[in-house]
Amino acid sequence: MKAFEFEPLFNKSILDNGVRILTEHHPSSRAVCAGIFVDQGTRDEPEDIIGAAHFVEHMVFKGTETRDAYEIARSLEAVGGELNAYTTREQTCFHATSLREHLTLSLDVLSDLMSNAQFETNDFKKERDVIIQEIHMSQDEYDDYIFDLVFENAYKGHELGRSILGTPKTLEQITRRKLMDFYTRRYQGHNMLVCVAGHVNHEEVVQLMSRTLNLRRRTVLAPPRKRPAYRTFQKVLSRSSEQLHVLVALPSVSVKDKQRFESYLANAALGGGMTSRLYQKVREKLGIAYTVYSYLQPFYDTGIQTIYSATSPRHMKRILSVIFREIESLARRGLTRAELDYYRTQVIGGLVLESDDIDNRMNAIGYSEMIFGENRTVDQTIQELQKVTVESMNAYLKKHFDIQRASAILIGDINEDRASNYLTRSLGGD
Repeated sequence: MKAFEFEPLFNKSILDNGVRILTEHHPSSRAVCAGIFVDQGTRDEPEDIIGAAHFVEHMVFKGTETRDAYEIARSLEAVGGELNAYTTREQTCFHATSLREHLTLSLDVLSDLMSNAQFETNDFKKERDVIIQEIHMSQDEYDDYIFDLVFENAYKGHELGRSILGTPKTLEQITRRKLMDFYTRRYQGHNMLVCVAGHVNHEEVVQLMSRTLNLRRRTVLAPPRKRPAYRTFQKVLSRSSEQLHVLVALPSVSVKDKQRFESYLANAALGGGMTSRLYQKVREKLGIAYTVYSYLQPFYDTGIQTIYSATSPRHMKRILSVIFREIESLARRGLTRAELDYYRTQVIGGLVLESDDIDNRMNAIGYSEMIFGENRTVDQTIQELQKVTVESMNAYLKKHFDIQRASAILIGDINEDRASNYLTRSLGGD
């Protein structure tokens, strides 16, 4: 299967200050998505400013030398566009989507945020309070909070175990000077990528960025990343909640591992869609949960496979039993050739459909550059997926779907001791 009738034109340039410019030209698109990536995330923060990357994400929108907060918000909205940002454990991205005739505006605003943010004292204090409220809100949303807990426990003592938001305690330790220093030293040069997908002229982007992205060439790099060790655990939190939130986790492979394509297909088979094993058993056959899915999170040097569901507390043993049985079944029996072909077709189809979205393409070219240092096309990914065999697929399942290495978190209106005892009998203790 070919992803495109023609491969979009990809170009890459490097500015004198080290910033990388990547564009992917889609001539039929009326929209364009531009993003500036910072190849720094939560795991790269110094110990005394945990939560800084997300804090910076908030602060740059509060004002620059030429725009106040309202003018920043109005800049893209006034032309029907969108301006936003996100922080992960390994990257930060500031992005804008607009009509192609407004690309210059998008890039100008993004450059302004990256070069000229002011970090005014009053804004700094107010935004710290806002983030603390965000932390409290996320802890009330158990379907979100449970994922923070899996990282905190699976990678305990490692930078990947940190919450992206930080904690109230770590945020109180961050001074305006420390945060400004983190921004001015890390958000520049070789740490940064400008990515644009849509109807775009590469040379025009290079010329514009040369004029507006006024960053010094010297870049302060984060210390080398240390590979984490996965820690098996069980955790039960008794909380007032209508639903019992269940999360089961297994160690997986990194985004650069040669078995990563097997991991994508394993996730699809386990809980990636409505025809997955978990959805069919939990929702369709037993009817004991509205929500059940699996989610694969690969990182630079490790990965984690998660299974999430929300159900009535009275179904705790039943739903955990189903999840554990499906993990064991996949490890023991693997996939047949017909099953492998089915999930491969499903994953490839989803990949091709996503490639028609320029926001996805902008993120993809940036992610590929940060991880591999080169552009990996959709067709290349499809070719790698086609190479997965029944033998390689089942070898992956046997190695990585090891129930003895499974972890579990439960949050809901349950007895902690009884639930903990059940998990210990099912999975073994720490």
